[in-house]
Amino acid sequence: MASFTLPDFSKPLKEIVPPGVLIGDDVMKVLAYAKHKGFAIPAVNCTSSSTVNAVLEAARKAQSPVMIQFSNGGAAFVAGKGISNKNQEGSILGAVAGAYHARAMAKHYGVPVILHSDHCAKNLLPWLDGMLDADEKHFKENGEPLFSSHMIDLSEETLEENIAITSKYLERCKSVNVILEMELGITGGEEDGVDNTGVDNEDLYSKPEEVWEVYKALSAITDKFTVAAAFGNVHGVYKPGNVVLQPQKLEQHQAYIKEKLGCEEDKPVYFVFHGGSGSTHDEIQTAVKAGVIKMNIDTDTQWAYWNGIRKFEAEFHDYLQSQIGNPEGADKPNKNKYDPRVWIRKAEESMSERLQAAFKSLNALNTYA
Repeated sequence: MASFTLPDFSKPLKEIVPPGVLIGDDVMKVLAYAKHKGFAIPAVNCTSSSTVNAVLEAARKAQSPVMIQFSNGGAAFVAGKGISNKNQEGSILGAVAGAYHARAMAKHYGVPVILHSDHCAKNLLPWLDGMLDADEKHFKENGEPLFSSHMIDLSEETLEENIAITSKYLERCKSVNVILEMELGITGGEEDGVDNTGVDNEDLYSKPEEVWEVYKALSAITDKFTVAAAFGNVHGVYKPGNVVLQPQKLEQHQAYIKEKLGCEEDKPVYFVFHGGSGSTHDEIQTAVKAGVIKMNIDTDTQWAYWNGIRKFEAEFHDYLQSQIGNPEGADKPNKNKYDPRVWIRKAEESMSERLQAAFKSLNALNTYA
């Protein structure tokens, strides 16, 4: 039995949750709605107000909920590279600054937004502590946390330690109505300074017994958690078919836990999809059908952002070599080409356009129409 009231799935999502940053029960209603309706929400890593705006614009065009998330390195970049990251200070400040910007703008784009922090390994726990400090302060002042959810990634630790530490943080999250995402099994490849390229292949696939141990322990605290169970996921850039994903394992996990619970719900677990680059359309669809309600997107949107600038520079190369002088004349000014608002906008447009493909592949188009 859910601790929150399940939404009326016959209603449009627009009648269930408001636009803007969602918290607590409203987040869970969106996740439950997605699982029931068979779509997943793109969770896009952001590194600046510009990338946040591009994601919001993309979600508005797609008419879909979206997740804005900050990685540890991305958050430090938001703060500015001139800020020291000793004791995770820069990453804490940047995540909080990014969250406030997203909060200020989200409702004006007219879509529901889930504000999230990405992978937090054991050595980065001071970062999570700092963000939870900000949540607790915001909760005390406003009756709700700053963030919608956080992620803790102790997949490199033993299962016992993973569950023990995650449970402690879930208790803290519960006290301020924050959802917690945890990782089980390792996502391969390299991203944001975390290199798992040399891990054993066996560790890339979670076992149903492990998922059950996690579910059993965490659900005793609250049902407001999600699980990133590994099924061969790899961070980085890969051609479709070059990564051996087995999303059908998620179906097996759901069946195993349903049997253990003796419940009628076919998909009791809210699963998360990491390392989606190189995934085929069929693999994504299988994962969504198995209860994946969130898919992380970073590598492809990084390229899209850069590609917008690259194409702009290629088109106007001769206008971008000096402040004055271009093919139209030696005394012609070039400010309308080198103004950062011009070429950064091209990056935003390119990133936003790439995300339309993500919304479509996750069946999320027009889910908030």
